Amino acid sequence: MIAALLLSFGVIFVAELGDKSQLMAMTYALRYKWWIVLGAITVATTAVHAVSVFFGHFLGLSIPSDMLSICGGLAMLIFGLWTLRGDDLDDDEKTKADRVGASVFLAVMSSFFLAELGDKTMLATITLATDNDWVGVWIGSTIGMVAADALAIVVGMLLGKHLPERVISLGAAVLFFVFAGWLLFEGLTAASTPVVIGTVTAVVVLIGVGSVYIRHVHRRRRANEAAQAPEHQVADQQGPDQHVVDHTPDQPSRTDGSR
Repeated sequence: MIAALLLSFGVIFVAELGDKSQLMAMTYALRYKWWIVLGAITVATTAVHAVSVFFGHFLGLSIPSDMLSICGGLAMLIFGLWTLRGDDLDDDEKTKADRVGASVFLAVMSSFFLAELGDKTMLATITLATDNDWVGVWIGSTIGMVAADALAIVVGMLLGKHLPERVISLGAAVLFFVFAGWLLFEGLTAASTPVVIGTVTAVVVLIGVGSVYIRHVHRRRRANEAAQAPEHQVADQQGPDQHVVDHTPDQPSRTDGSR
């Protein structure tokens, strides 16, 4: 078991370096709390490698990856469009920020799960499980991948401290689109013609609907900012006037007192 664990750890750690999952981990670390990202990655990795070990050791089969890659690519496209939408929280929404933790956790976990299905690290885990102790392969491969992604999270955290919020949002959106293209290309190269046509149609619809929604959100945000600006100006103008009104009644009282 120890030998299988060490072997799986080394193979998966090296295979994960520079992989799209590691880049995804860095991208998520730019936007969300590191412990949420790392926890979601750990859960997703544990589940994916459990499936890999099951198929590799007990069934000796591989999983068709074309549809899984297409689903992952569409998910990445949605995440990219959502990132372009931007975040604009008021005071009440900021007090409810803890509620977002669960949704972020599920989003990161599901995206990693879909991205890893059919990925080279999963195929490597299946191969290792066919000839080695399955428990050692499961533990070693999971730890190896989480360790590699943890390095990416550290890099993302360091970058996030030195970059403006707008740059982070645009950079994250671009990376999500790159992931989407990557996964869609992998899936469509092995898919049939009807699947290709359906996927291209879904991509066009998502981009169209997402673009309209993003423009609507930005237009509404600008309208709210314009509506709030006159209120601040009026408040600034009323300040000096109120100061004069407060002092004018004092003049007659001083005059009556002197007489």
